[in-house]
Amino acid sequence: MPPPRRFILTIACPDRTGIVAAVSGFIAEHHGWILEAGQHSENESKRFYMRYEVLAESLPFDLSQFRERFRAVADAYDMRWSIADSSVKKRMVILVSRQEHCLADLLHRYRVGELDIDLCAVISNHRDLESYVGWHDVPFHHVPVPAGDPEAKNAAFAQVGELFERYDADAYVLARFMQILPPSLCERYAGRIINIHHSFLPSFIGARPYHQAFERGVKLIGATCHYVTAELDAGPIIEQDVVRVDHSDQVDDLVRLGRDVEKAVLARGVRYHIEDRVLIHERKTIVFT
Repeated sequence: MPPPRRFILTIACPDRTGIVAAVSGFIAEHHGWILEAGQHSENESKRFYMRYEVLAESLPFDLSQFRERFRAVADAYDMRWSIADSSVKKRMVILVSRQEHCLADLLHRYRVGELDIDLCAVISNHRDLESYVGWHDVPFHHVPVPAGDPEAKNAAFAQVGELFERYDADAYVLARFMQILPPSLCERYAGRIINIHHSFLPSFIGARPYHQAFERGVKLIGATCHYVTAELDAGPIIEQDVVRVDHSDQVDDLVRLGRDVEKAVLARGVRYHIEDRVLIHERKTIVFT
């Protein structure tokens, strides 16, 4: 049986007394049934965060009426808020270069229904994975990004920007897309571009982190799923995980073990995003898992 249709309400506002009572009271007043509730108070910033899942059929109105009626509560508490309908699939675009492990994992989860999304397209700067993407019946766009030619590179990212605009996705997932997006794209789609970095950030930023980790003789390697910003590998972190290694492991072992972690971390991060479980505040995230 598919899960029941839910309205997902997320809220961020200055912390004060009465917020939970006001929101819960509004829902109860309209006979709403809360299926899941999460709250978090930040001591340092004095901010409050909330995520509620409400059974849609328990309310006497639709999403547009919810927005209209809830506005008075939101204004009274200076809330930044949104509400989503679980029956409306999130739109997603994946970007990839040549390494297929993260892409293959996401495509499998999409194919078996584990990721309940509208997968609009895959964009790549190489053709290596075109037939594999086509086998999953997903549109493929080849956008070569020439090295050493700034004008051609700018033109390539202008084409990527046009594809972003065409698909107007809820998430643009960099599944080992080995290119740095221009600041204009990062800023325009802030909070919607998700990257998997093959390192436990903030350690070993940039290229070849497994080689950096091997040279340092680390005992833990990991992966970080984060939102993309104009500052390289410094966006708000959504999810991380690690795996233990030792002196007997070579670079190839670290790469192999790291790929397993990357796939799992990216899948969890993407799921949290499409389920509206992530709230961003400045350089941090609050994730209601």
